[in-house]
Amino acid sequence: MHDHHHHDHHGHGHKHHHGHHHDHTPKDFGRAFIVGLVLNIGFVIAETAAGIIGNSMALIADAGHNAFDVVGLMVAWAGLSLAKRKPSERFTFGLGKSSVLAAFINGMLLLVAVGAITIEAVQRLMTPQPVATNMMMAVAAAGVVVNGVTAFMFSGGAKSDINIRGAFIHMAGDAAISAGVVIAGFVISLTGLVWIDPLMSLVLNIVIVIGTWGLLTQASRMALAGVPDDVDPEAIRSTLLGLPGVREVCDLHVWSLSTQDKAMSCHLVMPAGHPGDAFLVEAARIMKARHKIAHPTFQIDLERQVDCPLLTS
Repeated sequence: MHDHHHHDHHGHGHKHHHGHHHDHTPKDFGRAFIVGLVLNIGFVIAETAAGIIGNSMALIADAGHNAFDVVGLMVAWAGLSLAKRKPSERFTFGLGKSSVLAAFINGMLLLVAVGAITIEAVQRLMTPQPVATNMMMAVAAAGVVVNGVTAFMFSGGAKSDINIRGAFIHMAGDAAISAGVVIAGFVISLTGLVWIDPLMSLVLNIVIVIGTWGLLTQASRMALAGVPDDVDPEAIRSTLLGLPGVREVCDLHVWSLSTQDKAMSCHLVMPAGHPGDAFLVEAARIMKARHKIAHPTFQIDLERQVDCPLLTS
């Protein structure tokens, strides 16, 4: 006899979670995005003008790079905003995955920007050009301030959300590049070695690629419904096996709904029969408290009716 109870835990303590999490991002970072965009758009305009006046290819190229940042910030913001949309009939999980898409697009944008800077730097290594060091240093110093301030505003959320981390890497990377330009300008003005400028940008590129790589691998894992980095599936399995009456845990799945929310589903084999709602509410509470999983779905089976995809036997 298959007494097949399917209990979907949507409703208990669930609304509360959404309210908490989703008000949390805009309060902290809506302002950061606005300030970051205003500062960066202003800086791009000023830097382009300075580059044209001072006949500096380096400044114009850097302005192009900073324009990329404006796009990157907009993408991250759009992703986080879409992720806050309420679920609909067509998008039953809401649009949480758009935050994952945004992080992925941002990683790609960073790599494209790195490619463009590399080409530019290599060309300038081959044909060194005179550099207006004073203007270069002044504008780059302004860049350190603009990007540094923006990066600082995102630093608080860089650990909790890869989208915010993408924005942070972008801005911190740029602050570093601008600082590199200041140092390069200073060294050039002392020594007259103009190849130091492109060499510096190549070194900083390597740093950005390392930062971006982590962002892309994590976004890929989320897109492929992999188990999120900060979740240990074995720990979840042992927590569930520790619940009273649970003989076996089958078909356990854990995946990301967005860059912040996680879901899981599994079959619990409980030979003594359906344990009742109190058990399910408690199981859901434990999943959230111990493993930060806000959307658990449990199916109670009296005997094992599904094979775990993870069981090779």
